[in-house]
Amino acid sequence: MKLIILDRDGVINEDSDEYIKSPEEFVPISGSLEAIARLCHAGYTVVVATNQSGVGRKYFDMETLQKIHAKMNRLLAAAGGRVSAIYFCPHTPDAGCTCRKPAPGMLQEIGERFQVDLSMVPFVGDSLRDLQAARAVGAKPVLVRSGKGMRTLENGQELENIPVFDNLSDYTDHLLGHRH
Repeated sequence: MKLIILDRDGVINEDSDEYIKSPEEFVPISGSLEAIARLCHAGYTVVVATNQSGVGRKYFDMETLQKIHAKMNRLLAAAGGRVSAIYFCPHTPDAGCTCRKPAPGMLQEIGERFQVDLSMVPFVGDSLRDLQAARAVGAKPVLVRSGKGMRTLENGQELENIPVFDNLSDYTDHLLGHRH
């Protein structure tokens, strides 16, 4: 199985320091839905791994999060793509859970469910904690400049040997060997 793991906010959809709190605030990054469709058509199983501490902070509830993901899935289907699973951590940073990135729990659970050795699996994210989570399970971290990616690049720590792409579409072109 060819598996790829994607962060949500800043990779698939526009991010906000104010959180994505409603389906209306879920706005796909240009080309991201089509990139996921291309990954699916190339035989990849696409899984989302996202911190959603807005639930724990009471900015929105689980029903609203489900509605946001339902919108994402509808838009993906219209673009010809799909995600096989969405994993999320609803906890706040101080909750001490093992699922909130950079902790490895969410990614370990994905590896177990799909019975995949994560060492060959790309994890595409826009933040340092995404990259740290990927490294913690031996996956292949990939940074995109979209979302908080530029901020992550400016901070510059722990970025050695991590490939950087403009966005998910750009990375998908690279992964699938397309040249423009």
